[in-house]
Amino acid sequence: MTRNIGSLDQAIRLIFALILITSPFVSGLSYFDTTWMTYTSVSLGVVMLLVSLIRICPLYSILGIRTCKSC
Repeated sequence: MTRNIGSLDQAIRLIFALILITSPFVSGLSYFDTTWMTYTSVSLGVVMLLVSLIRICPLYSILGIRTCKSC
């Protein structure tokens, strides 16, 4: 598959992934008191992290979007 995520997009996804993965464990927010919310946040964070590392977004492929200029 062809890469379709540029450097800036990759950095933004990586930052949001790390925030989603760590926030249930370091924040005292009440909406992370439920187990399903913690699992959802960590699961979305892991997906965003993997997409950021491989630089291929399936949704971008379906919609025909490419943020990578040189790929």
